[in-house]
Amino acid sequence: MLSVIVPCFNEEAGLVECHRQLSGVLVAMETPYEIVYVNDGSQDRTYALLKELHAQDSHAVVVQLSRNFGHQLAVSAGLETVIGDATVIIDADLQDPPQLIPQMYRLWQEGAHVVYGMRTDREGESSFKLWSARVFYRVINRLSDVQIPLDTGDFRLIDRKVVDVMLQMPERHRLLRAMCSWVGFRQVPLAYKRAARFAGETKYPLSKMLNLGMDGIVSFSTVPLRLVVLVGFGTAMFALLGIVYAFCVRLLTSHWVAGWSTLFIGMLFLSGVQMISLGVIGEYLGRVYTEVKQRPLFVIAHVLRAGSPSAMLEHSFVGRAEGRDRA
Repeated sequence: MLSVIVPCFNEEAGLVECHRQLSGVLVAMETPYEIVYVNDGSQDRTYALLKELHAQDSHAVVVQLSRNFGHQLAVSAGLETVIGDATVIIDADLQDPPQLIPQMYRLWQEGAHVVYGMRTDREGESSFKLWSARVFYRVINRLSDVQIPLDTGDFRLIDRKVVDVMLQMPERHRLLRAMCSWVGFRQVPLAYKRAARFAGETKYPLSKMLNLGMDGIVSFSTVPLRLVVLVGFGTAMFALLGIVYAFCVRLLTSHWVAGWSTLFIGMLFLSGVQMISLGVIGEYLGRVYTEVKQRPLFVIAHVLRAGSPSAMLEHSFVGRAEGRDRA
């Protein structure tokens, strides 16, 4: 069984063509399949089109989220829903070609647990976006213990084992490609040229790209917090030099202001101590903050699947993972 996850946010312009191409590729593969469309709070006719596709094609599964949760959580909702032995993640804009799915499937049959698309060319993207993507991967790999393959995205095929492990990871701020790398197993690249968008506009403007980059750095690295500690020690050393300087001015010259030495030394020393203290507290607070609220990662309003009634569901990874363990 092969599952395909397609997150959708305002994709009415290219959704029908996306389904046509996906269906053509999957039918030709002659293997059981499902296409799980996750509607992430679209404000156009995306959901209406998805209901039509579901009515026309029994392979189309529609997951309706209660609001817009963002691309990474929409894909996570799809991971909760799929039932396949292997799962492909692909966007609806057709920049990542569905025609590569059979090659991914063959590599999976040969023993790969993850087959990730590696972009050798990115047609239709600005020079700034290309430059920022290169910087992003290299910065996060430098700061993090988890190495993300360069020039990759979420377009990939993952084995059921990998899906099950990712479902047990309850992070609130998610970078799925980094989580997939952290899981391990046998991971194989598949090089391809990325096409321009078939229709519509990009759903990742600069602000969202910066947020995604921040999630990746903060979720998989404590280096920024440790840098604060190093800055604190550097400030303390500077304060020590300042103390020596202040004493020299006070004892060896007649050019000094009453009370200046005490104030100068106190400000430098306390600033260094405060920076060190904030860094140590931040080490613990950064790990606790995003987990302590224990909110569901997303809320599924309902699921349309052939052969089963629509049901009102509320899912969180933690509850679902515990339920599987008990079963």
